[in-house]
Amino acid sequence: MGEKVVAGGFDLSDRQRYRDKLRQCLTGLERLLAQQRFDRPKNLMGLEIELNLAGADGLPKMLNGQVLERIASRDFQTELAMFNLEVNIAPHRLGGRVFDRLAEELRTSLAYAHRKAGEVDAGIVMIGILPTLDRDDLVTSNLSDVDRYTLLNDQIVAARGEEFTLDIDGVEHLSCTSKSIVPEAACTSVQLHLQVTPARFADVWNAAQAVAAAQIAVGANSPFLFGRELWRESRPPLFQQATDTRPPELQAQGVRPRTWFGERWITSAYELFEENLRYFPALLPICDEEDPLVVLAAGGVPRLAELVLHNGTIYRWNRPVYGIADGVPHLRVENRVLPAGPTVTDVVANAAFYYGVVRALAEDSRPVWTRMPFETAAANFDAACRHGIDARLQWPRRGRLGGTTEVDAVSLVRDELLPLAEAGLDAWGVEPADRDLYLGVIEERCRRRTNGASWQVATFHRAREAGLSRDAALAATTRRYAELMRQGEPAHTWPVGLPEPVALG
Repeated sequence: MGEKVVAGGFDLSDRQRYRDKLRQCLTGLERLLAQQRFDRPKNLMGLEIELNLAGADGLPKMLNGQVLERIASRDFQTELAMFNLEVNIAPHRLGGRVFDRLAEELRTSLAYAHRKAGEVDAGIVMIGILPTLDRDDLVTSNLSDVDRYTLLNDQIVAARGEEFTLDIDGVEHLSCTSKSIVPEAACTSVQLHLQVTPARFADVWNAAQAVAAAQIAVGANSPFLFGRELWRESRPPLFQQATDTRPPELQAQGVRPRTWFGERWITSAYELFEENLRYFPALLPICDEEDPLVVLAAGGVPRLAELVLHNGTIYRWNRPVYGIADGVPHLRVENRVLPAGPTVTDVVANAAFYYGVVRALAEDSRPVWTRMPFETAAANFDAACRHGIDARLQWPRRGRLGGTTEVDAVSLVRDELLPLAEAGLDAWGVEPADRDLYLGVIEERCRRRTNGASWQVATFHRAREAGLSRDAALAATTRRYAELMRQGEPAHTWPVGLPEPVALG
């Protein structure tokens, strides 16, 4: 969805033509795979972070156009709503001191963006959901001034044919409706990319699906929405409901949501792209001039533009990506599980844990996905979103007993997954100092049973006990979060509560 899309209407023939082009693209992908045209291993990883703009009062600022104009860097882009930005970090080769280099790049980029945002009395806040967002902030008039977002909103609204229902039952219950997809903009995430060969793709994707619940458990950072305390990681249910093209009748028929975990382990990347065509109607039937099969027959590399665009409108938590670099096609797994923040150190620790554990699980002689039903992985993901660091998950028993057993998420991560992550980072060639520093952050979160979400909730309740109104407590929590985020120490070290008495609101 990062490509330029020109807004306009579609007629009846557009969708049939687009469907035909999608099938040609899928055939083209199949032939590229059969011809083994894909890039060889380069151990490349990439990172994107979605960000919020907020004022000194902790409230959202609808100023991304002005801030981007001042930043004037192609590393920063618009996101769905005017209080969002996205920063993209260039691909890095996994190995050496890659995570320290990544952290330094992020700190430099975010500090620069924060200074530029300050010129219009705004600041960068890296958090899963900004606690101070109100329903009135998430309306169509606050969509970013970019054609593709307007067009995407119009097409999803038209496909659904009625208002979107947001209904999340957590610590408290949120129930409301929206006339647009803009509530999706509340969800700001970290996206981790890993370039893989076709032969390794299925193992890496399956491993990423299996470990998604553990990622959420230790990394949850989105406990509030519209003033309500919901799930410890409220982004997944919000994202699914805010992009749901299915009215209740289609949901009852079992039609798949466009935001979903999936329903089975896979054996090839092709299966995911084929599933996307089989299950999901086109939202943006915009046809490219290229004939992918003609390009292939001439020995070229097709862009597969329709396939790429369609893929960008299906929001898997681990998404397959087709790309071209230096004239050579490649495949990536895009991990979309994690919320943004709390600090650069936390983000890089989450990345180190992910890249390490996925490498180890993907190369295991007894893969976890052969010992655990897919439905269990999906249920784990749901449990981790609901309960965060306190989640209990099902995981295959050790040894040869078979079956799964229930385990604390922190015990699973500390006793089983962190040693795997360590071995995986060693296999990537990451230096021990880098490995130990960032995996140590994950270990400390487990030891203290704390992460961004638990800190937010504890600080909010401390503020309420001190006599602040709900709105004032959320704003004070957000301001304190932003202050500690900029100081840069990982969130498990943050003192709970507000630093000094604040005026009652």
